[in-house]
Amino acid sequence: MRSRLAAIAAAFVGAAGTALYGGIALASEPRDWQLGLQAPASTTMERIDVFHDALTWIATIISLFVMVLLLWVIFRYNEKANPTPSKTTHHALLEVAWTIVPVIILVLIAIPSFNLLYYADRVEDPDMTLKITGHQWYWSYEYPDHGGFGFDATMVTDEDIAANPKLKRLMDTDNRVILPAGKKIQLLMTSDDVLHNWGITSLGVKLDTVPGRLNETWVQINEPGVYYGFCSELCGTNHSYMPIAIQAVTPEEFDKWVEEAKVKFAKSDDGASPTVKVANNSTAD
Repeated sequence: MRSRLAAIAAAFVGAAGTALYGGIALASEPRDWQLGLQAPASTTMERIDVFHDALTWIATIISLFVMVLLLWVIFRYNEKANPTPSKTTHHALLEVAWTIVPVIILVLIAIPSFNLLYYADRVEDPDMTLKITGHQWYWSYEYPDHGGFGFDATMVTDEDIAANPKLKRLMDTDNRVILPAGKKIQLLMTSDDVLHNWGITSLGVKLDTVPGRLNETWVQINEPGVYYGFCSELCGTNHSYMPIAIQAVTPEEFDKWVEEAKVKFAKSDDGASPTVKVANNSTAD
């Protein structure tokens, strides 16, 4: 009987862990019934994850402390338990304490928070640069350090998925962004029409793209894999149909892809960059 209960408990813990962490092995995308953050896939997201967990503990401890105080006041100072109430109106030490202690807590939270903000803001001496431009309703990308070629990335169609069932509906794009894992990548973002937001949860990147302005952040992807994101700013009627698909590869594979991309995405005589479908291309697993 005990062994059966232990097996049931183990199965419950396993199911709860899967729901809580969304499936660590497949952390590059949102999962059904996922609770909490996706597993970190970049150095920035690792720090965000640690800060989030610490802040959750602080908030939980404060909430429990306040709840205990409220229960103590309810049961200790109700009319039945305390028929003759105290007429004390001030307590200098207590008033100083409940002012100073929250300030100290906020300072303790602010220090790592600002450190994280500055860390995620920009990086010195990046290994490469990726320029991102938001449009209604797709993204375009340029590689200025690798010849300046660029391409558009639009959401795959049902016909693309029929040709390649491994593509994910509403998440994959016809041209994935290929980036090298383990490299410091500067991200420059802008828009040519309205506000968009380029966000990938597992990489810890979420930044507005603003017309007439160049915003900057960076990312260092830990491992090769495919990472999905979405536009996180209401940008119009097709806002939900401009996903982001990043494919991280080894530096050697990236160098090989760059040579192929220079030919594939070579600009035409009128200066336009072609949009090439890759439903059957090797860059789409």
